[in-house]
Amino acid sequence: MSGQSITDRITAAQHSVTGSAISKTVCKATTHEIMGPKKKHLDYLIQCTNEMNVNIPQLADTLFERTANTSWVVVFKSLTTTHHLMVYGNERFIQYLASRNTLFNLSNFLDKSGLQGYDMSTFIRRYSRYLNEKAVSYRQVAFDFTKVKRGSDGVMRTMNTEKLLKTIPIIQNQMDVLLDFNVNANELTNGVINAAFMLLFKDAIRLFAAYNEGIINLLEKYFDMKKVQCKEGLDIYKKFLTRMTRISEFLKVAEQVGIDRGDIPDLSQAPSSLLDALEQHLASLEGKKVKDSTAASRASTLSNAVSSLANTGISFTKVDEREKQAALEEEQARLKALKEQRLKELQKNPTAATTDSSPVSTMGGTINSAPAIDLFSTPSSNNSSSKAANDLLDLQPAFQQPLPLSTGSTWGGFNASPTPQNSQGLNVDFDSVFGNNTNANNLDSTVASSPNQALTPNGQQANKLVSNDLDSSLANLVGNLGIGNGTAKK
Repeated sequence: MSGQSITDRITAAQHSVTGSAISKTVCKATTHEIMGPKKKHLDYLIQCTNEMNVNIPQLADTLFERTANTSWVVVFKSLTTTHHLMVYGNERFIQYLASRNTLFNLSNFLDKSGLQGYDMSTFIRRYSRYLNEKAVSYRQVAFDFTKVKRGSDGVMRTMNTEKLLKTIPIIQNQMDVLLDFNVNANELTNGVINAAFMLLFKDAIRLFAAYNEGIINLLEKYFDMKKVQCKEGLDIYKKFLTRMTRISEFLKVAEQVGIDRGDIPDLSQAPSSLLDALEQHLASLEGKKVKDSTAASRASTLSNAVSSLANTGISFTKVDEREKQAALEEEQARLKALKEQRLKELQKNPTAATTDSSPVSTMGGTINSAPAIDLFSTPSSNNSSSKAANDLLDLQPAFQQPLPLSTGSTWGGFNASPTPQNSQGLNVDFDSVFGNNTNANNLDSTVASSPNQALTPNGQQANKLVSNDLDSSLANLVGNLGIGNGTAKK
């Protein structure tokens, strides 16, 4: 079956109607198309795990529901999507999976729709078992072995003896379940299982790197351990040698399916003489007769073994650096593509682009650089208060034209309807109203003689009010405006 089925489209449409973008994306990532989940859907789900307002249990439950499908394609892609989020998503996701009592219950899954369904069902059962074990390991140690800090100051290198003897078996169990996937190069026949294999390959090399550092720490402490601890340590080291052989076979399959040789680490085995030295030391603690070995020869054997294992660790570090560099180059290529796309859009529609980039368009003219008027600036100390008032009113033309004056209005000659008038500013001489001039006459005569220019442009009035007497001036002004008798004087 190729392409999205009608069921996929209907399911996505249902989630579109309900407004659940996460459920819709999960359905699109786990369609019936025989190909790995699309990167855009995986990236969106990864971003969702980083958002604090996203319900992680709901996201996980949606993936679990998809594994209840009868199609091996949908189930396999659901497992791959879950694994991808466990590796690249926020740690909250794997924390939630580790807190659940049960995860994937696919030990009896079988797709009987075709021969390919039978083959893929086997790998689905193995794959689900590994994801369950990965979550259980996180629950036991509270961290992910594939993301743990490595190096001389790493978690596994600085762990004390008791904790180390309890932690290494957990890594061994997870490694065993991963290697039980047991796929051959000729069985990687479609994009779904290939996507799962790539995630398993990356987990394998990171998990084995932590495993390798734990063994180095164990060997450095071995000759100072108690008898019981030495017995456990020797058993752990023997199992490590077995798993090193299995991981080498796993990496050969990766090389056969086209993974770059630079992405596959080189494994260096410790010399066989180390195992003999470890066994003789345990035998001596148990009181058995062993060959006499000097401390110098024992130290030399241990140093050679640690050096060989350290070279393996360096190889893993180079692989990590190469992967980080590849991810960085991919991100730079993506940003470059977005930049080129933006430039093409600007070339097609430069006007819209200019408008989007700045609210002031400079395409059709020049920008007025005249200084802005400061209405709240403090006047200089040598100016009088009347001068300040006049200057404030002189600013009026910068905002709107003054209202015309008319003798037909009850309120002092102001007419509501606009009439043509000159564009000169409104100049009022406050000294003439409340100032020190003594020859003030009736203001109404000025209004009557000049209807449209009651206030002259020069800021001077022909008639003055009574000065030095505020009450008299106000009374005169009220009488002249006709407020007292309700009619304006002629």
